[in-house]
Amino acid sequence: MKHLPLNRAFTLLEPGPVLLITTHDGTRSNIMTLTWSMVLDFSASFAITTGPWNYSYTALTKTKECVISLPTVDMIDTVVGIGTCSGEDTDKFDKFALTPLKATHVRAPLIKECLANIECRLVDRIDRHNILILEGLEAYFDTSRKEQRTLHAVGDGTFIVDGRKIDRKEMMQSKLPEGL
Repeated sequence: MKHLPLNRAFTLLEPGPVLLITTHDGTRSNIMTLTWSMVLDFSASFAITTGPWNYSYTALTKTKECVISLPTVDMIDTVVGIGTCSGEDTDKFDKFALTPLKATHVRAPLIKECLANIECRLVDRIDRHNILILEGLEAYFDTSRKEQRTLHAVGDGTFIVDGRKIDRKEMMQSKLPEGL
């Protein structure tokens, strides 16, 4: 094996998939690209990492709500574009021709063009690590969408695309929650 500089070790473990997070600050909606997230358990509990350097952070922590939207590989240029401009001076829905859909439980909109959307409420914060704990309130999945492969950020400006799915449900049944 070759030595890998420690400051690049995170590129081996970078989580995925890439997400779009929508917020609504009481006046207008915004979208941010997010690459650091984690499922906390089999329930709809998630952790994301962001902080005051992101314009959406203020709206998310003030309103305590957001939508997690799951873009697919065909949206890569939109995802990168959203992540490289600020909602402070850009209407990202307009600039990237995305369709906001009314959510049921939160003011932040769903994104019609995304494969899935999860309405969430902020339930906890771990300020030391800029971690926000979200509880899912409602989830949506677009079964009519032909492209369903998601993106995973490596952390160095490159991405990995989901590949072939391998089914081991029968073998793992004893460890899966009922109904999966």
